[in-house]
Amino acid sequence: MRYVDWLFRLFEIALVILLGCMVVMVFGNVVLRYGFNSGITVSEELSRFAFIWLAFLGTVVGFRDRAHLGADFLVSALPPLGRKICFVICSLLIIWSCSLIFIGTLRGHSINMQNYSPVMGLPMEYIYASAYVLSIGIIALTVARLYEFAKGRIRNEDLFGAIDAEEALAIEAAAAGKTGSTSGGMHSQEKNP
Repeated sequence: MRYVDWLFRLFEIALVILLGCMVVMVFGNVVLRYGFNSGITVSEELSRFAFIWLAFLGTVVGFRDRAHLGADFLVSALPPLGRKICFVICSLLIIWSCSLIFIGTLRGHSINMQNYSPVMGLPMEYIYASAYVLSIGIIALTVARLYEFAKGRIRNEDLFGAIDAEEALAIEAAAAGKTGSTSGGMHSQEKNP
């Protein structure tokens, strides 16, 4: 599990670097255009490619942290067996859709290696390879979650639902052994009225 944490730490560092590069390139190009009537031709294309990688890597990190928006009002009204059935069906649909993304990217691999970006001349497969990271990452996380579910390590309440930032901090604090935080106490009161 430590290696997975390290991998996701690298993903987070890559996200910060990609976002920083995008800000520098776009802002620098704006300053050069309006201030000096020039610009860096590569910056527009590079920032677009960085944004694609940022979105796909961020999706995997968000999926692991359960930070995506979600509406679980229907599933939370189901009995425990119904929630479990929905969880398995939902997980299988996620694996299926990510498999389609992987297969589609793989089928276009040879074409995209011969299709070059207009300014930098990079093969477009280097940009589309972000779909490999997305599909493999989400499939691996979903399979791991299904394994935890099969072993009975996931509570019925934790099957669905996104975790907001405040709740994530409370969970991390509880896992680290830090108790008595006000946000965690408020959250537990809100969840169990």
